Amino acid sequence: MKLIILLISLLIWGCSTVRQNERKTPIDSEIKNNGFSTNRPIVVYKTKDNYNNLVPILLSDDKKEIISYPHPKDLYVDSVLQIPTELHKGYLLDNRGINQNVAFIKLSYMEYASLKDLPSLNELFNLIIDKDPLIQLCSCKLNNSNLNLESQLNEMIENDLLQNKCEMVK
Repeated sequence: MKLIILLISLLIWGCSTVRQNERKTPIDSEIKNNGFSTNRPIVVYKTKDNYNNLVPILLSDDKKEIISYPHPKDLYVDSVLQIPTELHKGYLLDNRGINQNVAFIKLSYMEYASLKDLPSLNELFNLIIDKDPLIQLCSCKLNNSNLNLESQLNEMIENDLLQNKCEMVK
């Protein structure tokens, strides 16, 4: 199950995949609707600390390797930084494509997006501030073309319904 979620996240993220120092950046071909993809899962999460404006990367299951990270240009969609959307009670709506193997680096979205060169894997690994930042991560199967997605999620959070309507990944 973890492997399936990891593979789906890698396809969704629209970021660089690293294989023996080879970097590829897939083209983000998803159709966007008000900043949300109409064909990717809705991921809602809560972190141990406020990492809302820090860039996420994906690590291997053993947390020893970086398996995926964005190119600085990937952080924008239609000239808008894809920082997570703040929801009620400290929850966040993912706009990048994280999974349970997310880690956060100490660079903000703006700082990372302004980099002229892509950091090396060693540089990125040294920038990690938390390899296990999640308290909770859930994948929701809602109609994400709904213009009131944020309101719908907030209502679920306020009524403690995330566990009932979403798959708890962590």
